[in-house]
Amino acid sequence: MKREALQSIEYQVALLVRLTTAHSPKLGVLDRSEYLILYQLQASGPLGINVLAEQLMISISTASRQVRNLETKAYITRQADPKNRRISLLQITEEGSAALSRVQEARAAGYDEILEGWSKEELNQLEMNLSRLNQSFKKWNK
Repeated sequence: MKREALQSIEYQVALLVRLTTAHSPKLGVLDRSEYLILYQLQASGPLGINVLAEQLMISISTASRQVRNLETKAYITRQADPKNRRISLLQITEEGSAALSRVQEARAAGYDEILEGWSKEELNQLEMNLSRLNQSFKKWNK
């Protein structure tokens, strides 16, 4: 019984990732990695690339590649860390904040439409369970 539930959960998560990826172009100009980096920098403030990579659970080489792409778009900048001049801190720019805000508004409108028939309690339960699932993933194999 538990194995069946776990298989169903795994499939539903995989399907959710696929569906959100398929609908991503409707939800703004940022891809998933760009969205997550900008969101993290907006929420945390300036970060070193190693800290950003750790928080997003990606390799430093992957983070570097994604950061370069965002720098090219002028969505983030690098500045020397005043505490350690050998380290660069990544910071979201006004253009990056504006792009993130537009995508967040588009995503909120999309989810509002998708979840239109859900009650406040169901939405709260979904948010709680997704948050808990993400936290469990972050703790897994640490």
